[in-house]
Amino acid sequence: MQPLPDLEQQTITQVFTTFLSLMGKDIQACVDLFTENAVVEFPYASDTPNRLEGKEAIYKYMKNALAQMQNLVFTNLRVYPTSNPNVLLAESRGEAVIVSTGCHYQQDYVIRLETWEGKIIHYREYWNPMSALKAWGSTQNLCQSFNADDAE
Repeated sequence: MQPLPDLEQQTITQVFTTFLSLMGKDIQACVDLFTENAVVEFPYASDTPNRLEGKEAIYKYMKNALAQMQNLVFTNLRVYPTSNPNVLLAESRGEAVIVSTGCHYQQDYVIRLETWEGKIIHYREYWNPMSALKAWGSTQNLCQSFNADDAE
């Protein structure tokens, strides 16, 4: 794989690091990083939504899910540029306290991010549902926290 020119690499990496820094702090600013027709996918999510289409659906989902994740932080960020300057792969560790259970949530994420004109058009996040289930305490709690359809 050929390294990207610095400017192109910095642009998508900057969008991604900004996204992570806003998660749990400013949901609207976070969602503003997406295009209107963006798609978010969670391929391993079985009891929670695994595909969101459009900014409104993304906002509702994030509002519900992130409200349950107190003191959300991301560490161990590793970014892997691809031969496409609009696509990157990344790994990160997320940690938070789950409000409904008081449990410490720890998750390792693998992410594929695609941008278009500096905005996120496609975000695919791989995470272990067992780690989430353990922290939320039950499938019902997990579903309630992540169910974008119930958001107002």
